[in-house]
Amino acid sequence: MSSPQTSEQSRPYASVWNDLNQVEFAQGFLQAGPYRTRYLHAGDESKPVLLFLHGITGHAEAYVRNLAAHAQHFSVWAIDFIGHGYSAKPDHPLEIKHYVDQVTAVLDTLGAEKAHFSGESLGGWVTARYAADHAERVDRIVLNTMGGTMANPQVMERLYTLSMEAAKEPSWERVKARLEWLMADPTMVTDDLIRTRQAIFEQPDWLKACEMNMALQDLETRKRNMITDDDLRSIQAEAMVVWTTKDPSGPVDEGRRIASLIPNGYLEVIEEAGHWPQYEKPETFNRIHLDHLLGRVSAARHPSDAAESAEEAAS
Repeated sequence: MSSPQTSEQSRPYASVWNDLNQVEFAQGFLQAGPYRTRYLHAGDESKPVLLFLHGITGHAEAYVRNLAAHAQHFSVWAIDFIGHGYSAKPDHPLEIKHYVDQVTAVLDTLGAEKAHFSGESLGGWVTARYAADHAERVDRIVLNTMGGTMANPQVMERLYTLSMEAAKEPSWERVKARLEWLMADPTMVTDDLIRTRQAIFEQPDWLKACEMNMALQDLETRKRNMITDDDLRSIQAEAMVVWTTKDPSGPVDEGRRIASLIPNGYLEVIEEAGHWPQYEKPETFNRIHLDHLLGRVSAARHPSDAAESAEEAAS
């Protein structure tokens, strides 16, 4: 295993623990139906439930820079999807229905009739499906650089290749390359973040798990799981779509199109961020995210306002 190239870094060292050092939080496991589900939790459990759902091959640490701000208002649960992180790893290809089943089991285990949902990439895909099919259990939602509305073979192949290479040989360089795909600024991929993900990829069952969670990068499998325009039109939840100007999965126009189809949807654009704006631009993300979840922004915004970037709005 190669060691981190700290001499090449011009940025200050950053750590997951530094992100969490002012957060009263718990890490543990829920037995959610058949699924042993790992979580990070922060906030009083008497407050409304907020689920943070990560992207493909991701894990709960995707949200370490968001827990503190949201724990003031919510009982926040960032979970590892099945087939991901340290949650159960089923021995079959994972499609959206399987993640939906896990989310239902998590809510049932928490005793939560409803929850707010915020999903990034795959997590946004699952959130949109959940909001379309289980409206009675959904409060406000955030679709953050969501997947599931596009099937770009080049993007799918790149994601598959980077993920499987890192799964087969979780070297420092390969895990770093997989994480850099997420970021507009590659220096955001810190040594600590690389090691956090590398430890997950070094699990004995990870190669098989990665094959299973890569099922959605197969074109035919993806097509039968995609979120259609009619699905988006059926979502009744107050929805904020977050997109970025440097998202590697698709252009801002796709975020705008998604927002225009959701009856109570609107778009926020974060400048100079990639596929993980909640991590790259946490101050901006936390501000617009809380404004939405706490009802400070009307979802019936004028279309000309929807394209306004969050950073421009802050100036």
